[in-house]
Amino acid sequence: MSMPPERATVVIGGGSGFVGQALAASLSSRFRIVGLSRSERAPDAHVEEWRKADLFNLRDAERALVGAKYAVYLVHSMLPSARLTQGTFEDLDLICADNFARAAKKAGVEQIVFLGGILPARRDLSPHLASRLEVEKTLARYDVPVTVLRAGLVIGGGGSSFEMLARLVRRLPFMIVPEWTRTKTQPVGVDDVVALLSFVVGNAACFGETYDVGAPEQLEYRSLMGMCAELLGLSRPMLSVPVFTPGLSRLWVSLVTGAPKDLVAPLVESLRYEMLADDARLFAMAGLTPTPLRVAMQRALAEHSDTPRAYKSPAAGNRGKSGQKRPSFVRSVQRMTLPKERDAQWAAEEYVRWLPRALRGLVRVDVAENRSCTFFLVLFHIPLLVLTYVPDRSTADRQLFFVTGGVLSRPDFRGRFELRQVLDQRTLITAIHDFAPRLPWFIYVATQAKFHAWVMAAFRRHVARS
Repeated sequence: MSMPPERATVVIGGGSGFVGQALAASLSSRFRIVGLSRSERAPDAHVEEWRKADLFNLRDAERALVGAKYAVYLVHSMLPSARLTQGTFEDLDLICADNFARAAKKAGVEQIVFLGGILPARRDLSPHLASRLEVEKTLARYDVPVTVLRAGLVIGGGGSSFEMLARLVRRLPFMIVPEWTRTKTQPVGVDDVVALLSFVVGNAACFGETYDVGAPEQLEYRSLMGMCAELLGLSRPMLSVPVFTPGLSRLWVSLVTGAPKDLVAPLVESLRYEMLADDARLFAMAGLTPTPLRVAMQRALAEHSDTPRAYKSPAAGNRGKSGQKRPSFVRSVQRMTLPKERDAQWAAEEYVRWLPRALRGLVRVDVAENRSCTFFLVLFHIPLLVLTYVPDRSTADRQLFFVTGGVLSRPDFRGRFELRQVLDQRTLITAIHDFAPRLPWFIYVATQAKFHAWVMAAFRRHVARS
């Protein structure tokens, strides 16, 4: 008796989100599904294995993608991932995408599928849309074929953007509609997104291709809100306010919907741009008819939705399930431009050469031959911090140090400092991850955190002059 053929494994990054869960259900009859999550999860009806993975950690990403034939990337780092996050969501997204792509190459993944954002015709993209494009480029940087689906607002119960719109309609007796609500948009139903993602996974004809996806209709945001009110059976008069600035809009949306400001800000900024699908090629290839927007919205409103997972910051809460207090972690990320023909290894070598001179008179920095650094307060021989270089986890385009000692760090947690090249190889990201300070939190924020930010800003200026 012959054994049935083993099913190929698909790893879904962001598998616990509303798109990821629906996609797992769609793919589970054809593939073995592995979901990635920031927390421990038990297998379920569609996901045979959940792997706990922090995609800011390259080693975690490598473990997460072991055995994968195909990988789906649905990750978006718009909320703080530590109690203190110094850096922009664009740079946080870059690190996660770069780790995922590096790990995919190492694991021999044959295809990465990415759900990104529709790009408007104008070139001056919002930070959110520019970040989505950077993630596309980063995922494709390591020669693994990437299939990109670009979508605007995804209409589905549990989706963070759709939930904002629905909460505005439900909670306001009348709608204040700024000028940006006249912008045209082309949303898409989550069922269509999932069907198209399912179609391209493992489909060699789609390797290396990019597709726009959208519902058949193009309409203004205020018409979209009006449709939502009608389907809910609500009367929502609209009051136009032409001077309502993006800043006021962000505050207004956050207050009414309860969505975090860090999530609202980049999304509202993007609403000034027309995001219209250029073609419907993928629907035709898959033999599917786009779902009318009204139908998609009816389905979404009929689904019960608690607070979307995307509204909950990974850094929220300071106690674990056992009730024990969690350590307060720090993540600090900076972006800078490398001189021509320089790499991350040069940047690491330059950093340890520059530090003793830059901090002279404040802090003494002893640098070992292997680039490990020990920081002392002037006139005292008590180590403040110890940075240990990790050669076996470093490459020319990524250099890694561990925080291994010093009175300013907790000995039971090992932070990381890295320098990595991304995008066009001229972009350098420097980052501290999972650093747990020993100082009382308010003292750390007022002193050591500010000092680190000052040091890295000075190093950025030094690199720019090199």
